[in-house]
Amino acid sequence: MIMKTLSLKLDRDIFEETEAIIKDKKVPRNRYINQALEFYNRYQKRKKLSVEFAEASILAHESSSEIIAEFDALIEEDEIEPT
Repeated sequence: MIMKTLSLKLDRDIFEETEAIIKDKKVPRNRYINQALEFYNRYQKRKKLSVEFAEASILAHESSSEIIAEFDALIEEDEIEPT
């Protein structure tokens, strides 16, 4: 795996909390930050998918409603016409 070097600035509170956690977990800072970013990236992807599914659901509902209305109209026409 190719690693990229990154320089970042953290709020003091976030840094101190992170330091306490990595000390307790006995995990290297880089590994902890990588895991945290991986977790947050997955969260953001799922959040985006959720929005996309909601939008698709609305479109599917609208389309289904139109199809049902067309079927209802065909059934009504069939019932009105003598056989």
